[in-house]
Amino acid sequence: MSDSYADIIDHPYPFPCAYPRMPMSKRAAQFAPFKAMTGYEESVAAEVARHTADMEHHETNEEWYD
Repeated sequence: MSDSYADIIDHPYPFPCAYPRMPMSKRAAQFAPFKAMTGYEESVAAEVARHTADMEHHETNEEWYD
């Protein structure tokens, strides 16, 4: 480690006294409303429906088995 931080490396972190610390269990909950992949579930459901319809079409079409 660099000697430039040797004088402060063992000092405690100065936590603010005005606000209590948030519990670890609640820290991730503040970001829960954020959905990075909006519409993903609908897109997957549409693809499944499309492939299911294609497979049903091929099962009823006799050329599929030739």
